[in-house]
Amino acid sequence: MTSEFAAAAQPALALLPDWLNPENIVSGLGPFALIGVCLIIFAECGLLIGFFLPGDSLLFVTGMFVAIGAINTPIWLVCVLLAVCAFVGNVTGYWIGRKVGPAMFNKPDSKLFKREHVDKTHAFFEKYGARAIILARFVPIVRTFITAVAGIGQMDQRKFFSYSAIGGVAWTLSMTLLGFFLGNIPWIRNNIEAMAIIIVVISIVPIIIEYIKGRREKAREAA
Repeated sequence: MTSEFAAAAQPALALLPDWLNPENIVSGLGPFALIGVCLIIFAECGLLIGFFLPGDSLLFVTGMFVAIGAINTPIWLVCVLLAVCAFVGNVTGYWIGRKVGPAMFNKPDSKLFKREHVDKTHAFFEKYGARAIILARFVPIVRTFITAVAGIGQMDQRKFFSYSAIGGVAWTLSMTLLGFFLGNIPWIRNNIEAMAIIIVVISIVPIIIEYIKGRREKAREAA
């Protein structure tokens, strides 16, 4: 179970090209860094082509840049903007799935939309139901496709929007504030790659917890 979703997180562990390196993205955007990060978070959460974007580490680096003064915006405002973008992205992804998803994913595999991503996300959604919307925020790739899967499955809008809001706030706050409070530590500033690995491990923790709870529930039912 854990290895399956750790595999989904592998893109975050790979050596990223310079244009996908979170530090290069934020520093390269200069005074438009916050706008750029907001757009990227929106794309990763809602646009299917955004599944390869480094959301977790990008949020961490953004918090770190706020801490060292490279982004001259109060951290509370940064968190609010990022949470809103994550939520709006999910809503957009839901409507994409509801309107055009079935036709898009019934086609043979393309270089952009791999059926395996959708199948893995669908299994994740089937196992955890509505709470999957929250849990998926912390799993790279899955968090992008699960919104479309929810739309394709005609999930109740009110329930989807509620869980999306909770997940968006939990994800953006935890990752951004982690970067903000740890960003002034020299070792962390100099070892962003190592922090990216740690962030992916942290991202898998909710899945491990749910897996353990599921095993315990099955054991009680069997007893």
